[in-house]
Amino acid sequence: MTAATLSLGGCIPTVPLVGADPADPNVPVAGVSYRSGIAPYTSMRPTAPSGWKEQNQRVTPTPKSEQ
Repeated sequence: MTAATLSLGGCIPTVPLVGADPADPNVPVAGVSYRSGIAPYTSMRPTAPSGWKEQNQRVTPTPKSEQ
């Protein structure tokens, strides 16, 4: 009898649940929203080659006016 009491004693919750019952379907919950995991994706497919001078001109900063 003592062995049965000790083995089943671990199955009894010692702390009561705090908050709403998780099994209650009427409990209000936060809304679910969708966020894409690949949202900032931009295609990086190969493009036709272009001259290195044109590529450099596109990325160089504009010169500041000298005073």
